[in-house]
Amino acid sequence: MGNTNKINWNIAAFVVPGVLFFLLFRYVPIYFVQIAFRDFRITKPVGEAPWVGFKYFQQLFSMPGFTRVLVNTVVISLYKLILIWPLPIMLAILLNELTNERFKKVTQTILYLPHFISWVVIGGIIMDFLALEGGLVNKLLAPFYSEPQYFIGKKELFRPILVVSEAWKTVGWESIIYLASLSRINPELYEAARVDGAGRLRCMWHITLPGITDVIVIMLILRIGNLLNVGFEQNMVLVNPFVRDVGEILDTYVWRTGLREGRFSYAAAAGLFKTIIAAVLLNTADKVSKKFNQQGLF
Repeated sequence: MGNTNKINWNIAAFVVPGVLFFLLFRYVPIYFVQIAFRDFRITKPVGEAPWVGFKYFQQLFSMPGFTRVLVNTVVISLYKLILIWPLPIMLAILLNELTNERFKKVTQTILYLPHFISWVVIGGIIMDFLALEGGLVNKLLAPFYSEPQYFIGKKELFRPILVVSEAWKTVGWESIIYLASLSRINPELYEAARVDGAGRLRCMWHITLPGITDVIVIMLILRIGNLLNVGFEQNMVLVNPFVRDVGEILDTYVWRTGLREGRFSYAAAAGLFKTIIAAVLLNTADKVSKKFNQQGLF
C-alpha cells in the first residue's frame, strides 16, 4: 500500500505544475474577457468600469486599419499552412528511410537545433544577411544590381521571408511527432510489400502515409484552428515601417493598440474576436474531417 501511495505522489508531482499552469494562464484570464465590453481604465478595477456592450467591437469593424491587419493575418497564415505544413511530413518520411543510425541522429540534431534559437537571434541573423550595406545577399547579387537592395524593406519579398524563416525554424522540430507515429507501423508490412515487389516509393505511398493519416489529420485540424496565430515574436522582430502595410498581424496590432496606445478595451475586443474565430475554425475543421475521414479531435 505504501508503495502505491508513493507512486501516486510521484505522478502528482508531474501533473500538478501543468494543472496550475493552465489554471493561472488559461482559465483565470477568462475573467478579464469582460474588459472588451467595458470602458476599462487601468486606474480602476475591472468590475467598476462602465459597461458599454459592443461599442468597441463596432469600432473594431469600422476601423480601416483592422481590416488591413486581418487580411494580412489570413494571407500570411495561408501561405504558411500551404507551404510549411507538408514539409515536416516529408522530412519525417525521409528521415525514417535512413538506415545509418549515426548519420540519422546527427541529421535530426542539426534539424532540431533552430527550434531552440529565439526569434530575436534569428531576426538579427536575417537582418545581417539582408543588410543594405555589407549584407551577404547583397554581396552575392552585386553583379546583378547596380546598387545594394534593401530586401527586408520590400513589400513583395517580406511575406516570402516570413515563410522561409518560419520553415527553417520549425520544420525539423515539428517532424518529431510524425517520426514518433511512424515507429508504430508494423515492420512486417514493409517486408511483405518488398516480397511482392514493391519499391521504396510504393511502400511510402501505400504503407507509410496511410499509417500516419490520423496524425496528419489531427495536426492539420490544429493548424487550421491556429490560423490567426501567425507568430507574434517573428513579426515583432522582422516588421519595419516599410512593410507594415503587408506585414502587421492581429497579435502585433493588439499589442500596439493595447499597450502602446493604452486602448485596453479596444485591444481586448480584437483579441476576443480572434479567439472566437479560432474556435469556429477548429470546430469546423473537426466536423469536416469527421465527415470525410471519421477522424477528429472531439
